[in-house]
Amino acid sequence: MAVLTRLAAMLAVVLAGTGLRAAGVLDADRTARLNALTYYVALPALIFTATYDRSVGELLSPALLAGLLIVLLATAALAWVVHRDRWSRPRRSVAVVQSYHSNLGYLGLPLVAATFDGEVTAIASVILGIGSLVQVPLTVLVLVGLNDADTRVRNELREVATNPVLASLATGLAVGEIGVAVPTSVAAGLDGLGALALPLALLCVGASLELDLPSVDVGATLSVVGLKIALMPVLAWIVFSALAVDPATLTAGVVMFGTPTAVSTFVYSNELGGDEGFASLNVFVTTVASIGSLFVLIELLG
Repeated sequence: MAVLTRLAAMLAVVLAGTGLRAAGVLDADRTARLNALTYYVALPALIFTATYDRSVGELLSPALLAGLLIVLLATAALAWVVHRDRWSRPRRSVAVVQSYHSNLGYLGLPLVAATFDGEVTAIASVILGIGSLVQVPLTVLVLVGLNDADTRVRNELREVATNPVLASLATGLAVGEIGVAVPTSVAAGLDGLGALALPLALLCVGASLELDLPSVDVGATLSVVGLKIALMPVLAWIVFSALAVDPATLTAGVVMFGTPTAVSTFVYSNELGGDEGFASLNVFVTTVASIGSLFVLIELLG
């Protein structure tokens, strides 16, 4: 019941963000500031505090890396098969990327941190870092390739390599590996900032959601929902179990890949020739639907 209450509260914050945007309180400028606070301060603080007292060997195993790559690439390949030769190229490109591109940062890691212990959170931080290095370039390449978008892929990829999530993860792992002592007051302050990641991220997600009912394509959206929040976590469970990972890694992997489609896919679709309305709708529907699916996953994982 506690998990269901927490997830219901998360949905309420997301919808509050949507309502504040509709009311004009969270306009484009304020939403951008809120995003910056989340992306550059709260989320890096959460990642650092989750990893700074652990060694790389504890968190990054060959099985974790292999499982992550298999789940991501296998889901992307299946999405390509399912969506090939369907709809227009802009809509098809969005359907493919939104079937595998998970909301690892703004929902996955904060949810894991609020629900599980420090070991699971630390592994989820590693999944966020490595997952970003894989799914963001893959999404850019798919959108550019299918839409013949006029953009410099190198510039898009440079943004991935310099994002604060990777910097904070690298710093935390380095501190943990070297064994540098972090002052208690500093750790407590960063822990407080990290606690803000979930509510701030949920408000940002809500403020970014838009629903254009006249353009709803039920079949297309259901295919994305089915692949993203039903098949992908099941595949993650099967793959990580087959690789005989420890319970913490299994839990982190399944929950992280059970998250809805990332809001950033709407931004990439807007920039790289995708169907914007379709992208926004899918983010909204997968986010709402994932509340129920994540509850089931968390209950099954214990």
